[in-house]
Amino acid sequence: MNGSLWLAWRQQRTLVGAGAAVLAAAAALAAYYRSGMLDALRTGLFDHCDPGPLYCARGDTGSPLLLDIQPLQYLGALNIVLPVLIGVFWGAPLLGRDRELGTHRVILAQGVSRGQWFASRFALAAVTATALSGLLAAVFAWWWRPAADRSYGLFWYETSALSGSGPRVVAAALFGLAAGTLLGLLARRVLAAMGLTLLATGVMTLVLEWTHKTRLLVAPHTYVSAGIAPKPLMGEKWTTGNYGLITASGRHDDVLNCPFPSGAELRACMDRHGYVARFYEANPAGDYWTFQWIDTAVLGGLAVLLTVVTVLLLRRRV
Repeated sequence: MNGSLWLAWRQQRTLVGAGAAVLAAAAALAAYYRSGMLDALRTGLFDHCDPGPLYCARGDTGSPLLLDIQPLQYLGALNIVLPVLIGVFWGAPLLGRDRELGTHRVILAQGVSRGQWFASRFALAAVTATALSGLLAAVFAWWWRPAADRSYGLFWYETSALSGSGPRVVAAALFGLAAGTLLGLLARRVLAAMGLTLLATGVMTLVLEWTHKTRLLVAPHTYVSAGIAPKPLMGEKWTTGNYGLITASGRHDDVLNCPFPSGAELRACMDRHGYVARFYEANPAGDYWTFQWIDTAVLGGLAVLLTVVTVLLLRRRV
């Protein structure tokens, strides 16, 4: 390791060490709490619990049976805010610190090109961010697996699982790094770049969460049951909360037009209004990967675009 890469390592080794410490702590906590989770499951108390959002109760007391998943949710929350942390504390100072202090002129005067100056710093940061985010996502998945999509655990559509796991975590980390690096190049002060990066990455995180809640990018499925036949079980599906009734012409009406769960009252009401079926809208568990790959494509595409813009602006801004 020599030249600009050696200098990049010298400047970033504290951040690399901090990332390694966070990963080690997360892995240790995951091993501890997952072991306790498995011990609880081996007691047999949860064997009668079916998949689905309805809680499972103890047979003797009627109290709900739940695993301790709060630490797992904390790890998911960390993975969600990871791009913000990487962007603010790693991306923004990556080029911005040298520009603010003027040390980049000394480096460039020693025969190092602008491309080498950028590539050595960004490559080291990108590799570390990829490894850190990927391993944290893997730790989450390993910890989550025994309690995935169970009434006593954590469902795939909950924010900490949907946005805190999978390949989107890696794409989000690279987006945060690319956004911070570009803003560090554009801003005259590192502190200003950090503030702008916080705003940009925070807004992007909230926008993606909004698309999840509104199903803007992944449309829900419509599940229909004929007549007053029992509706298909919700199970692991993520409901939109949109339930209703269907007329012979195919019109969808609100469920409150016949607010009866079943029986003669429901049949009479449906006959009176001309309803022939009931429906509800939800996303099946398989849509987890649809959400994941769409988020990964959006965040990864933005990371590539921002990196290209940074490269094109190097000659003008440095």
